[in-house]
Amino acid sequence: QVKLVESGGGLVQAGGSLRLSCAASRTPASPAVMDWFRQAPGSQREWVGAMLQGGKTKDRDSLQGRITISRDNGDNTLTLQMNSLRREDTGVYYCSAVVSGVRFWGQGTQVTVSS
Repeated sequence: QVKLVESGGGLVQAGGSLRLSCAASRTPASPAVMDWFRQAPGSQREWVGAMLQGGKTKDRDSLQGRITISRDNGDNTLTLQMNSLRREDTGVYYCSAVVSGVRFWGQGTQVTVSS
């Protein structure tokens, strides 16, 4: 069973930055896609961005310019750098990966942005 473990969440003031990491293990094959999602209180989970196996990234339009997604294929680690954080960025951030056609999820890491 693929295991995804997020880290790096916490409390940050508006305007600050956070760097989230996701470590993937027990992967029988290199993930074809690794994504970040987030879920704000009372809202549905939404897609944040993705890193494809070839190194191409895709970001949510509303977040472009404030986030950078990177991936270390050597150890299947996905990183989400978030800058100029806003209160509306508050939520639980989830890492997800597609391995051999199956999507797996991490348990999430809480990000709280205070004013």
